[in-house]
Amino acid sequence: EVQLVESGGGLVQAGGSLRLSCAASGFTFDDYAIGWFRQAPGKEREGVSCISSSDGTTSYADSVKGRFTISRDNAKNTVYLQMNSLKPEDTAVYFCKAYGNVLSYWGQGTQVTVSS
Repeated sequence: EVQLVESGGGLVQAGGSLRLSCAASGFTFDDYAIGWFRQAPGKEREGVSCISSSDGTTSYADSVKGRFTISRDNAKNTVYLQMNSLKPEDTAVYFCKAYGNVLSYWGQGTQVTVSS
């Protein structure tokens, strides 16, 4: 069974940090790029960051560049999103997505709430 399980969300004050984890199972993790997305209430889901399957190339949305860092540990089948200098506008449900050549998978999400 394919699973992507996000964890690490919570309530934090503005300026604080959180580290999200996306733990994968049921597929060949090394073959998949992994992306983080977020969806705030009343807004569309948006891409936050992505890391490639091959050489670890990363990309970031302009809104999080310099504050968020994505990384992956293929030995643990896990991708991380280190979020620093959090802002109230970062409040959202954060999802991870695994992209393969043919298939993709979503996790269930983890809530991040940043208070001002």
